[in-house]
Amino acid sequence: MHVPDVSVVVIVYNDAERLPAAVQSVLDQTLHGVEVVIVDDCSKDRSYAVARELEAAHPGRVRAFQLPENSGGCGAPRNHGIKQATGAYVMFLDSDDVLERNACRNMLEAAERTGSDLVSGMCVRVHLDSRSGKTTEWYPWIYSRTRTLESITEYPDLLVFDTLSTNKCYRRAFLLEQGLEFPVGIHYEDLLFSAQAYVAASRITLIPNHVYFWNVVEKAAAKSISNRRHEIENFVHRMEIHRRVDVLLASKGHEQIKSAKDTKFLKHDLVLHLLDLPLLDDDYRREFARLANGYLAGIDPDAYRNVTYLQAICAYLLGKEDWDNLLTAAEAMTNKGRLTSPLAERDGRIYWCADHLDDAEGRKILDVTAQGFSSTPLTSLALGNHLTSYADDGRGTVTLTGSVVNPLGRIRPESELKASLEFRARRQIGVRSFSFPVESVRHAGDTIEWKVTADIGSTIRPFGIIDAVWDVRLKLTAGSDRLTTRVSVGGVDLENAARLRVRPRLTRLVSDRFQPEMTKKGNLSYVLTAEGAAAVRTQSLINNAMHGKAAGVVKRSLRKALRARRNLGSGEQKVKVYHEVFSKLPVKKGTVVFESHMGKQYSDSPKAIYEELVRSGAPFEAIWSYEGKEPRGFPKEATLVRRWSWAYLRALAQAEFWVDNQGFPLALAKRPGTTYIQTWHGSALKRMGFHEPRTKAQGKAGQDRLQSALDRFDHFLIRSEHDTRTLAKGFRLRDGVLLRTGYPRNDALVAAHRSEAHTGERIRGPLAGELGIDPDKKVLLYAPTFRANADGAVEGFEFPFDVEEFADRLGDRFTLLVRTHYLNSAVLPPSVAGRVVDVSKYHDVTPLLALADGLITDYSSVMFDYAVLDRPMLFFAYDYEKYATDIRGTYFDLKEKAPGPVLATAEELLQAIAAFDEADAKYAHARRRFLTESGEYDRGDAARQIVEKFFTRSGK
Repeated sequence: MHVPDVSVVVIVYNDAERLPAAVQSVLDQTLHGVEVVIVDDCSKDRSYAVARELEAAHPGRVRAFQLPENSGGCGAPRNHGIKQATGAYVMFLDSDDVLERNACRNMLEAAERTGSDLVSGMCVRVHLDSRSGKTTEWYPWIYSRTRTLESITEYPDLLVFDTLSTNKCYRRAFLLEQGLEFPVGIHYEDLLFSAQAYVAASRITLIPNHVYFWNVVEKAAAKSISNRRHEIENFVHRMEIHRRVDVLLASKGHEQIKSAKDTKFLKHDLVLHLLDLPLLDDDYRREFARLANGYLAGIDPDAYRNVTYLQAICAYLLGKEDWDNLLTAAEAMTNKGRLTSPLAERDGRIYWCADHLDDAEGRKILDVTAQGFSSTPLTSLALGNHLTSYADDGRGTVTLTGSVVNPLGRIRPESELKASLEFRARRQIGVRSFSFPVESVRHAGDTIEWKVTADIGSTIRPFGIIDAVWDVRLKLTAGSDRLTTRVSVGGVDLENAARLRVRPRLTRLVSDRFQPEMTKKGNLSYVLTAEGAAAVRTQSLINNAMHGKAAGVVKRSLRKALRARRNLGSGEQKVKVYHEVFSKLPVKKGTVVFESHMGKQYSDSPKAIYEELVRSGAPFEAIWSYEGKEPRGFPKEATLVRRWSWAYLRALAQAEFWVDNQGFPLALAKRPGTTYIQTWHGSALKRMGFHEPRTKAQGKAGQDRLQSALDRFDHFLIRSEHDTRTLAKGFRLRDGVLLRTGYPRNDALVAAHRSEAHTGERIRGPLAGELGIDPDKKVLLYAPTFRANADGAVEGFEFPFDVEEFADRLGDRFTLLVRTHYLNSAVLPPSVAGRVVDVSKYHDVTPLLALADGLITDYSSVMFDYAVLDRPMLFFAYDYEKYATDIRGTYFDLKEKAPGPVLATAEELLQAIAAFDEADAKYAHARRRFLTESGEYDRGDAARQIVEKFFTRSGK
């Protein structure tokens, strides 16, 4: 008898309806040597009967088994499947999911090519109840490329994040030799089984292919085991599995993996349960704390450094069983961006709460100074607003009282207060909202207390079906500040609240009651329901009709109409109109569309070219693109168009010139009558374009799209032959496209250096006065680049050195300007005011470079621009090995060519600043060599060259 290549174990329990689809996904595999082993966990429905029917229909390919009694989990049926499997390799499939058609073939090929015990591919979550057909890849950055590991220690993230057993193919002999089985009688069995398999495998291969489609129904009436977090037994099982994994890792000496796993526990596992705490009773909380704190005691302290501030705060407060402060922090995690605590200030530092500050660990974890709550405009903060009481008259009137957080007393006692309570339909059809004046609103120390009586029954007139859910918001005016807050239920019990009578516009025969409910995130809402006998009958008829054949036709037509309406403003539709309509319009001579950093700024070389055009008096019409709701800082005399708006698309289609420093949308083709001048935004240290491994891994289709976008460039500005060897080759640009003019943005820096060299005097200019710079202090500019994680997402910015220590040790001699990359933002503690200044809001970095007596950077391209000034540079490369050896790589070794000291620790940095003059003299020759190699074409006339070549009569 022929031995199958792969045995797919399909487990099922009470899922007769979906089982055939799962089995068919195995039978349809492009690899023919596949058998199906169905194991029924003693179902109560026809699951086993369906399994036997499938066995009869596919003899030799499908075999069916049934356990004598229900095991209550996935472990026992999978273990039975391993015993019954005859294939050389084993995979697992749940009855409600399906395999990708090439899954078995791709995984088998990888296993046989590499000799791996375990091959893992990408799982895709398919959201079945999503109208848009939403899918999400499961940790795609793990599967960005094919890789083979000799040990899990080479890539701990795999064990930490991808704990599924179903997206993997195992050598059956390996499972049997190692005695690997799923734990039985306990949930979360995948976590332990996967950990055991990863640790035992002598070789693991990852492939970048979709292999498993995990069907998800978010609104399922019956929650899956892992989603029943309100059951304390669920948490008991999770803790037990984690302990077993920890024992396994300790026995193998995998401390590094344990630390990474602890980080994930704080960021994911614990958070899942913390989000539910505000909704659960005291008995649950006490037992939860007992279980969690016993485990938290063994967490690696370093794990707390790798989580968000709220995750660390919640874990700490849970350890103290400080429910009042913990619940506010848990609510803040549930409602991202909401500030739910009044905060506390001690010695210039801001803390989440005033408690536990006598504990050194507490002070460190509860310190939220870096979050900027004290400096962020009050109107930009989403303040927490808790319901404190709820009463109704049983008919249509409610009385609500609540409490809005007043962080650090920023709403001053003298501020005049006004408020209204708004009821807003979640689906805004017809009348959008109804508001009720708040009869009492007053200052109460850390909070603003309010009270309102609202006659809902006679005021709110919903339609009846379309606007079934209504959210509640408090609109508060405090002096000149206007704040809008969601009302959270908090600890108020709504179980006994009356269903309020309302008069829907579609008559009471549709619905006649307004019922208060708590949303998934703990906020107050009202839901239309039916209570009267006639209304209940009508509602039932409507519900039945809504699912009938006639309703299906109506709903499909309605969906089609809504899709057409949505698509009118969709990116796909806009691209179509751009090419088929706007690109047929005539090109308008003299029009120039400018864009800097994809519309986020008025800055850089496009700004310098624009201003030179204005100075020269050349005839042209300027159009600047901006990103966001409102354009800020853009020239008022220019035409402003919002990026991706219809006006933007038409402007691009009809422009004679495109000028930008990053890239107009890739999907928009450039017309032959348009000239694209690409100024770019800096010389390169990191590999770019086709030199990047990620680009090479995209495949032909992805590379062709990138090439088409790059082929739009008619002219590409460079500063030196370094750019020719790096950027130009990385973008596959012809030499004829290159303009050896230097960067227009650096013209001002060249002029500043010449003036200083000629007069011997450094003129700081008006910016120094605007920033309040002490004329007796030297100015240092700290301008780091951004960091990205493994999947390319930009990481949040955190200071890699203590700015307070800088201020204390060196603030009497230096003023430190902090300018983060435009993808990041920084927050400074109040204690360093005047000595450390955040200048990130200044989009154009050139005036900041001209002002600075020295530059502190890491790998940012500003190093190349600042070299024009021939002033000292310090390179704080605290993570150099990681940055230089990551997947992108660098064009040169910074340590060898840096025109200044390369520093690895914060102490080295502070010592180098203290000896600032030494760096100036020691590295003078290195600075000149660096400029010669990277900025030979920066001669101070780049903008003028561009204007004369393209925009004046003599140049055209």
